[in-house]
Amino acid sequence: MGASVRQVQVTFDCASPERVARFWCGALGYVAPPPPEGFAGWDDFNRTLPPEQRDSWFACSDPSGAGPRLYFQRVPEGKVVKNRLHLDVRVGTGLVGEERLAALEAECARLIPLGAVRVRLLPADEVNESCMVMQDVEGNEFCLD
Repeated sequence: MGASVRQVQVTFDCASPERVARFWCGALGYVAPPPPEGFAGWDDFNRTLPPEQRDSWFACSDPSGAGPRLYFQRVPEGKVVKNRLHLDVRVGTGLVGEERLAALEAECARLIPLGAVRVRLLPADEVNESCMVMQDVEGNEFCLD
């Protein structure tokens, strides 16, 4: 019998960890952690770190505890190609046809002011329902499904 996974964390490589984390907080209803004890805010904490470590990571989590923790780490290289792994934001579960399209469009309209970019709608076919490909604030692909 194999080991049982208790928790999953999804890690994003990015240029601006807090910016990307704040986008995903807004997109998913996640929350940022409080600053470390003894600090009024994350800026205060960052000022205590050596310059090369400042703003090098940020995290957010599902306040209900059901979803995975998201961790964002600064990397020196920029995004070059399509993600090999992406998140599906499930806004149309159980919906079909025009009702599903309306849910996808409504969520897209909510996310664009947060910094998301609409890439394309993948219309339903004989096997799959419609979904929408989008990008976060640093161009990481995700789907509204």
